[in-house]
Amino acid sequence: MTSADRPVADSDVGFPFSAVVGQDRLRLALVLCAVHPGIGGVLVRGEKGTAKSTVVRALAALLPPIAGGQRRARLVELPVGATEDRVIGSLNLEKVLREGETAFQPGLLAAAHHGVLYVDEVNLLHDHLVDVLLDAAAMGRVHIERDGVSHSHPSRFVLVGTMNPEEGELRPQLLDRFGLTVDVTASRDVDVRMEVVRRRLDFEHDPAAFAAQWADADAAVAARILTARAAVDAVTLDDDELRRIAALCASFDVDGMRADLVVARTATAHAAWRGADTVTEDDIRVAAELALPHRRRRDPFDEPGIDPGQLDDAMRDAQQHLDDQAEPEAEPPYGNDDTQPPQPESASGDPEGPDDPGDGGPGGGVAPGRPSAPPRTTGAVRKLEIPGVGQGAPGRRSRSQARHGRATRATEQPGKGLHLIGTLYAAARHQRSRGRTDGRILLAPGDVRGAEREGREANLVVFVVDASGSMAARDRLAAVTGAVVALLRDAYQRRDKVAVITLRGSEAELVLPPTSSVDIAVRRLSGLRTGGKTPLAQGLLRAREVVLREQVRDPQRRAMMVLLTDGRATGGTDPIGRARTAAALLAGTGATSVVVDCERGMVRLGLAAEFARNLGGICLRLDEITADAVSGAVRLGDHRRRSGRAA
Repeated sequence: MTSADRPVADSDVGFPFSAVVGQDRLRLALVLCAVHPGIGGVLVRGEKGTAKSTVVRALAALLPPIAGGQRRARLVELPVGATEDRVIGSLNLEKVLREGETAFQPGLLAAAHHGVLYVDEVNLLHDHLVDVLLDAAAMGRVHIERDGVSHSHPSRFVLVGTMNPEEGELRPQLLDRFGLTVDVTASRDVDVRMEVVRRRLDFEHDPAAFAAQWADADAAVAARILTARAAVDAVTLDDDELRRIAALCASFDVDGMRADLVVARTATAHAAWRGADTVTEDDIRVAAELALPHRRRRDPFDEPGIDPGQLDDAMRDAQQHLDDQAEPEAEPPYGNDDTQPPQPESASGDPEGPDDPGDGGPGGGVAPGRPSAPPRTTGAVRKLEIPGVGQGAPGRRSRSQARHGRATRATEQPGKGLHLIGTLYAAARHQRSRGRTDGRILLAPGDVRGAEREGREANLVVFVVDASGSMAARDRLAAVTGAVVALLRDAYQRRDKVAVITLRGSEAELVLPPTSSVDIAVRRLSGLRTGGKTPLAQGLLRAREVVLREQVRDPQRRAMMVLLTDGRATGGTDPIGRARTAAALLAGTGATSVVVDCERGMVRLGLAAEFARNLGGICLRLDEITADAVSGAVRLGDHRRRSGRAA
């Protein structure tokens, strides 16, 4: 019995693309990328259980077969823990050593050619691998120059990344590299939810029969994709519509020219999908809804998305720009004394000149509808680093043993990646005993050496923020909030998990449990209440609970506690003594501690420095966190000596 005659097992049957209830925007974005892979892929953001993976897997079954062969397009899934060698390919060491030939072993990007490359939880993938994927998606080829191998092969695929924003965001620089983005949510309509459940139960009861019901609908979609893909190069994008795209992107103040190109490609693909031969204003609007929302983020804490009203205004402005270009300019009457010379227009479009630079960044002004950003602070954030070498998740804060990074030595554990020189040295000492007679090296399995590499890891950073009465002076609290936001932004860039505890009144409140979605922390801080006593002991004990709980969940992730306080513990009996005891208990968890001294005034008690000593950490002044003069790293390996000096 041939594979063609063998009956299809239920486990081989996927949920039909056409049977997905709702998610019309997601399905359209995937189809447009299938029509024009040059768009650059789709980033799907949404909560769990919203059919993200189901729709992506269903799309692969609709892609046309590979030209010149009978093989259908593949769905290649890239695991979060994949190595760079597994993604782009690597030197075939066995063939090199045994046959003396330079040979290349292709990776997942080669396997995904003409298919779908699917990365679930792409926000958890190491940044340099995301760069590799996006470069390949944009160029349609993979170029490898490494280990003496120069190799290039085509790799045109539909790149789809899915993510849950609650587990952490992609950096804006990486967001911009995705062509389109779609936010998906579960419907709140009862009838829709009933239909979702009904279809899923029917599919699980008899997958083959359910797929057969939707076979004709899926076949129609597949044929339409094939037709649109063949026609997309013939679709006309005239100068008026191209000007509309340029005006639209300019009105949203997006960085660079990638947005203009993606909108143009997406509008062209949408016209081909409709069966039209010319791009229209409606095609451009659809393209803008998919291509612009994630490109409006200038800051990690800016909310993504475009309000429909803002898009309406921008489309009207773009149309007005076209109308103005079509009308000849009227010359002013000669000798009219009332005619005033035009006022120079600022970069923000305000004829009165730019606003104060502190209101909206350089040049002032805010792009249409852009939400106001959190308080910004000037200067580089002081780098805080945990001592020693860890083994935590990839990040950018502390040193760690990693699968990527600088090779430090060879090890007899080959699973850590190949150490070529170490392997050759291990084999060289046995060549005589193995009877080597020609120029080829005789390799045995025991010769293979792995590479122990040093990289950077992400940490758990627990912020303990004193919001008590002694800290409640307006300027002081503003400075503290600005410092916390700066530190949170730094934690975002270093891929840390963060937690936020506030001290106020008689209790310490965990306002944000450990999360990788740092922008949520900023929103929580915006409603920070102040006043009352300073329950410092409770705050340190609460931080200890958070650290111990996370050590159980993720033993490899090391922790750092950042306490922002003036050190004035108040309330209850012997508040200072209880705070010292709590500090000693927190130090016993092994967490690194940094105390930011927020005390001001002519007379300073130095209590924050004392607590830093109790914690076994260092003490910094508030103005040291983001001062322009601070640019080097603060290594905490000798933290006890430094905290004593700070006191």
